Amino acid sequence: MYIIGASGHGKVIAELAEDNQIVIEAFVDADINKKKLMGYEIIHENPPKFASIIIAIGNNQIRKKIAEENSQFDYLILQHPRSEISKRAGVGEGTVIMAGVTINADATIGKHCIINTNASVDHDCILADYVHLSPNVALAGNVSIGEASHIGIGACVIQGIKIGANCIVGAGTVVIRDIPDGVTVVGNPGRIIQQ
Repeated sequence: MYIIGASGHGKVIAELAEDNQIVIEAFVDADINKKKLMGYEIIHENPPKFASIIIAIGNNQIRKKIAEENSQFDYLILQHPRSEISKRAGVGEGTVIMAGVTINADATIGKHCIINTNASVDHDCILADYVHLSPNVALAGNVSIGEASHIGIGACVIQGIKIGANCIVGAGTVVIRDIPDGVTVVGNPGRIIQQ
């Protein structure tokens, strides 16, 4: 497989691939000054057509742009061996699931999502494509999160909440009300600070 993005998130993805005994061919990065990362070569052009790929870029919009411009690749799903995913949950291509994550029954995770360390996704949650859950995020049951939203480290969302697309939920925020598209929410309880 090839890993697009040779920075911090790429390191985590590389170890995740190694934990799954997946052979890493190289990292791919536009920065021509980068030559090696973690002992792997960094190339500066597209991998071969139909190569197996993970996009290791934390920024949701950039990850989306790369995925949409490169549909010819075979996007893998990477799950850490020390994560728990219900057999009744669905996970889309290109999604990465880190150590300690729990995804419960009938949850649906979209394409190219990042479910980071120790995040918890309870029953019947729906995460659209390109969502990023930071470490220790806790989603109660029946939460839905719109495309390309980012939920910050340690945020908690009570059951039945709807979070719109392209939102940012700040670190440690407690979400107790629905959130419209395109806003930033912080605090306890969460309040909109930017539209």
